[in-house]
Amino acid sequence: MDRALEFVGNHPFLFGILAVLAVLFFAIENKRSGKKVSPNTLGMMVNSQNAQLIDIRAKKKFTTGYIQGSRNIPFTELKDRLDEIRAIEQPVIIICDIGVQAGAAVQMIAKENVYRLEGGIGGWQGAGMPLVGLKDAQPKKGKNKPSLHK
Repeated sequence: MDRALEFVGNHPFLFGILAVLAVLFFAIENKRSGKKVSPNTLGMMVNSQNAQLIDIRAKKKFTTGYIQGSRNIPFTELKDRLDEIRAIEQPVIIICDIGVQAGAAVQMIAKENVYRLEGGIGGWQGAGMPLVGLKDAQPKKGKNKPSLHK
């Protein structure tokens, strides 16, 4: 440990450059993945600014549970609908499973007032927020579950 501290003391220029590179890396990475909106902020933006919610998960995942008011435009269809999304004047919040794919979508849309939901649907549920359509995906009581055996 003493030798490491001695090395740092003898090479302050190198560690200054390292610190600057670390700050630049995180700044660029944050910009590349898009501006984040927390689950609590999402509700405020919808209520005060009429923010539009776009869920980019596959249709099958979307129907198992989604945030009320969101519409589904799967990531695979996003390129074909960029003009439609860019034409929206209100803030747009992109939603995916955990927030990573939404960052790529924000970058693809390349518009100032487009955000991604921090943590995606997982972060939304982790904050204790409800999903719509979740009960429809669960088996109903009294119904037999399908068997895997013939």
